[in-house]
Amino acid sequence: MRHLANEGHAGAINAKKLLDKPDRLIGLILLGNNFVNIVIIQIATYLGFVLYGEIGVAIATGLLTLLILIFAELAPKTLAALHAEKIAYPAALIYKPLLTVTYPLIWTINLFANSLLRLFGLNKKNAEIALNREELRSVVFEAQGLIPNRYHNMLLSILDLEKETVEDIMVPRNEIVGIDISEDWDEILEQLKNPIFTRLPVYKDSVDNIKGVLHVRRILPLIISEELTLEKLRSALRDAYYIPTGTTLNQQLVNFQREKRRIGLIVDEYGDILGLVTLEDLLEEIVGEFTSDPNTISTNIYPQKDGTFLLDGSLHVREINKMLGYEFHANGPRTMNGLVLEHMEQIPGPGTSMLIDGYPVEIIKTSDNTVKTVRISPRLKNNLARTNPDVD
Repeated sequence: MRHLANEGHAGAINAKKLLDKPDRLIGLILLGNNFVNIVIIQIATYLGFVLYGEIGVAIATGLLTLLILIFAELAPKTLAALHAEKIAYPAALIYKPLLTVTYPLIWTINLFANSLLRLFGLNKKNAEIALNREELRSVVFEAQGLIPNRYHNMLLSILDLEKETVEDIMVPRNEIVGIDISEDWDEILEQLKNPIFTRLPVYKDSVDNIKGVLHVRRILPLIISEELTLEKLRSALRDAYYIPTGTTLNQQLVNFQREKRRIGLIVDEYGDILGLVTLEDLLEEIVGEFTSDPNTISTNIYPQKDGTFLLDGSLHVREINKMLGYEFHANGPRTMNGLVLEHMEQIPGPGTSMLIDGYPVEIIKTSDNTVKTVRISPRLKNNLARTNPDVD
């Protein structure tokens, strides 16, 4: 209706104006409906009494009740519900002049009705009209048959951006690929000649000492001409862009657009760098991964011949769920390492096995107080509870 009204559809425009003040519209409809029903009943009662006496009144009342119920209530209202637009737009053309004519009476009736509602603490101005996010998500979900599946999933993903934060999709601190300018210059040049990413954070000694972000394209001519120096590299840096923890994905999408950025570093309340997030990572939350093959999606997932998977412990739980179709709970630790430590409450040694959310998990390798590699088997059919996992 709103779309047609914007396009200049007369019926939609009138319907929208009427619905903007629903109390007046309801008052008009009920006034007309009750007036007609009462008049018909009085006429039928009078004719029944004249023709058949008191028995005619009973017959007229019973027969008219049935006729009004079928032909004036159930049938027309069901038809209007099934063909709302076809009925509403022509009806709006009639309601508008009727409302103008009966406005004084409608206004008086609504005044008494609204005053009565206010006595019970109800106010029409406080009525919630706009849909919240969950209601809108339900509307989109119910429209699945009307929208191509790909776009339907994208719409749901957009609505879910508000629930997720940048920490859910970030590259953890220990996996950040950058350039350490304290290293040997020949090693830096080699890294720049074969870059993994087009944008790289540049730091000295530690990721906490960020000097800026380098767009490799800006120094590509200097690399080709072999004129690149450390000073020219520093001059090509752009100030790093920092993102506070807890920033929702929908807000960060707006921030990236406003700041004209494609990469940001996530910092906690103490200013320590926790990870890195890119615009591409964020967009993948909407459009999904560009491929479903675990071998091409991530080099940290290794499918085995027996149907199990060897995973890097630093992989995000949400990433594992998306790539493998698993259902590990993602409302706690964000990585597989954190998920194992949460269940074990200690650092397990190689060979330790457990059941997490119904999935058998075996520790393959631990190092530096973290779980480096795990083996995950398909979910057991009995789908045991995720709390208090069995541990061997």
